[in-house]
Amino acid sequence: MSVTERYKEAWEGFWQDAPEEPGSVFWDAEPGLAVGLHLALFAPQLAVPELPVVDLGCGNGTQTRFLADRFARVVGADLSAAALARARAAAGARAADYHQLDATRTEQVSALHAELGDANVYMRGVLHQSEPADRQALVDAVATLVGERGRGFVVELSERAGPALRELARHPAGPPPKLAPVFAHGIAPGEVSDAAVPGYVAEAGLAVLLSGELPLITTEFTAGGDRIELPSRWLVVGRPS
Repeated sequence: MSVTERYKEAWEGFWQDAPEEPGSVFWDAEPGLAVGLHLALFAPQLAVPELPVVDLGCGNGTQTRFLADRFARVVGADLSAAALARARAAAGARAADYHQLDATRTEQVSALHAELGDANVYMRGVLHQSEPADRQALVDAVATLVGERGRGFVVELSERAGPALRELARHPAGPPPKLAPVFAHGIAPGEVSDAAVPGYVAEAGLAVLLSGELPLITTEFTAGGDRIELPSRWLVVGRPS
């Protein structure tokens, strides 16, 4: 069984078991605290705003639906069929399409690019939830999808998030209730160094056009009632000029 197949099974199990109530998944923050903040940074950098938007690693589609209210064509893509079933069920009148996609498979990513043409891509918190061996392929997928005219917005936990997550996992009372299922399904977050992400971008033939830091806001709270926020870095990427 390949690494990706193992992870696919883990994600299927996670989404099959996850509660359906909004905010019940650790990272599934309301869009105003996630993609809404990111879009304010990303939208001014779009060379061609009219291109389709791909939410790569869309999960249950919470952020995808926000994008679909703001762009003419939005596609949510995810490895998990169970996640996509939830996304479609919750879509309502918002006109997003959903595709099951293994973004490490070149032929699948190329087929999506052939269908859409160049696209703008949003990818939030995917690399640290993937095996290290798959991370370059995931950034290569962003490069394929953006083509020559698109832009990518990549958000990833900074390496400073690693100690914070380990501290949460080792708490004497156990991990926070919304984080525990992630570990239980074998998809425990892994550390990605701050230097690694620009390296993946360069190897994929893209350039970092803009970058910065923002907290990645979760749906979980400490025992003291403070919302858990994790340090993250964001990058706008595209073809070198």
